[in-house]
Amino acid sequence: MKAAVIVMSDPKSGTEEALGRVFNALATAYDFRQNGDEVTIRFHGTATRWIGELSKADHPAHELFEAVKDDVAGVSCACADVFGATEEVETSGFDLIKDNPVPGTTGMSSLQKLVADGYTVLTF
Repeated sequence: MKAAVIVMSDPKSGTEEALGRVFNALATAYDFRQNGDEVTIRFHGTATRWIGELSKADHPAHELFEAVKDDVAGVSCACADVFGATEEVETSGFDLIKDNPVPGTTGMSSLQKLVADGYTVLTF
């Protein structure tokens, strides 16, 4: 089984829903990983801001993030540009994904390629 976990919630919203969504995304990736399935995690839109937040040792989802960190393929490049997360992503060592060359952008992460590669796409 192959799963692509796409995080789209905004940490700057300050809501419990945003934290719940990222926590559930990471927990879902952990579940797939623990069962020996292939899993990839990508951050899109405002969720590109999560990289900086989840990297903080005192964040409630930090430990879970560390457990699935190797499954993070990266973040959508154009989204990181638009939402001011590019520097944090680069500092953290995660890739900026540009495999969907959307006109007028630096490139985005392609969901079509994931589906074509047999991934089930799950969004949070």
